Amino acid sequence: MPYAQGRIIHDADSHIMEPPGWLVAHAEPSLAKRLTERATPERIQGQVEKAIARRNDPDAVRAAAEAPIAGPKGWIAYGAFDPDERASALDQLGFSRQLVFATSSLAVFRTSSTPEVLYGGARAHNRAMAAFCRDPRLIGVAYVPLDDPQRALETAAEAIDLGCGAVWVPSTPAGPLSPGHPKLDAFWHLLADTRTPFMLHIGPGSRVLPPEYTNNGKPRSPDLHGGGENLRFKDFVVLPFSAQMFLAALIYDGLFDRVPELRGGVIEFGAAWVPGFLRQLDLGYRSFSRTDPLLQGLALKPSDYIRRHVKFTPFPGEDAGWLIREAGKELFLFSSDYPHPEGTNDPIGRFERTFEGLDEEARDRFYRRNFEEMMGTPI
Repeated sequence: MPYAQGRIIHDADSHIMEPPGWLVAHAEPSLAKRLTERATPERIQGQVEKAIARRNDPDAVRAAAEAPIAGPKGWIAYGAFDPDERASALDQLGFSRQLVFATSSLAVFRTSSTPEVLYGGARAHNRAMAAFCRDPRLIGVAYVPLDDPQRALETAAEAIDLGCGAVWVPSTPAGPLSPGHPKLDAFWHLLADTRTPFMLHIGPGSRVLPPEYTNNGKPRSPDLHGGGENLRFKDFVVLPFSAQMFLAALIYDGLFDRVPELRGGVIEFGAAWVPGFLRQLDLGYRSFSRTDPLLQGLALKPSDYIRRHVKFTPFPGEDAGWLIREAGKELFLFSSDYPHPEGTNDPIGRFERTFEGLDEEARDRFYRRNFEEMMGTPI
C-alpha cells in the first residue's frame, strides 16, 4: 500500500545518493581526471556495495521496497541511486511527481576557479541527472552556476533539452554580478519561456556563517547526523540568509518585472523565516521608496513578488499550519527529502498534525497546486 494516499501529492524535494563514478561517467573525456570524485568514505562505500548486492536477493529487495519512507536512508535506501529501484520506490511512496536534487557530486567542481571545470562539471552533472530521471514522474534538477552569463545560458539550454525540469542556481552573487543584472536576462528568459523554474537549495552558497564564529575554544561539534560534513547548530541558525539576499536582489533589480513568467522554489532552507522576511521586505520598501528610484520603479510591493513568483518547503518539524495561516496558502510546498534522513519516516504525518483548522483548498495547495504553479503546468 503506498505511503501517500487519498489525494494527489507532489514531492518538491528528493535526492539521488550519487555512487562513486557517477559524475565522471558523464563527463567529457578531457575533464574526467579533473572531475574525479574524492576518495569515498568507507561507510558510504559499504552502503553502496550492500545496495548493489541486494539486487541479487529477492527477499532483501522485497523488504527494502515494502515501506521505503520508513526504511533505511542514505546510500542503502531503496532507489537511492538505481533508476529502476527509484521508479519502484516511487510506486510505494505514492507521490505523483518528485523533484530530484544532487547530494554530494557538486562538491567536486562547484568551487573551481576554472570555468572549463566549473561548467564542464555542471554539464556532466546534468547529463547524469537526466539519465537517472528516466521515469517521467521524476523531475531532474539541473545545476547551473551563474558566474558566466553566456556559459550559464548554454548550460541551461542543454539541460532543458536533455529533459531536466528545473534549474538549481547557487544562492550567491553571479560571479562579480548581482543575479538580477541585465546581463543574465537571457538566462532568466530561457527559464521562463520553457516553464523551467529556478531552484535555490541548501548547499552551494548557503553557508554564510563567518568561520571565526566556529573558533570558540571548544572541541568541534558533530554535525546534524553526528559526522563531520553536514550542518551544525550555528550554520542552521543563519541558513536562510543566503536565500533572502538572493531573492531581495532579484526583486530590487527589477528582474520579476522584466521576466514576469519566471517562477522559482526555495527548497530545504526551512520556512519558519518566511513571514518575517515578507514583513522585512515591505518595511524596507516603505522606508526607502520615498527616495530610492529603483524601488519607485517597481510595479508591486516586494512581498507581492514573492507571492507571485516563489514557493518554499517547510521542514517536517516546523509548524506548517501556522505558516500557511500567517503568510498565505499560496506559498508553501510538501517535500519528503527522500532518501535523506532529515525528511523523517513520516513527513505527511508531521505536517498533518499542524493542519488543524485548515480548509481543503489550503491542504490541496500545499500538496498539489502550489507545486503545479511553480512548475508552470497542471500535472
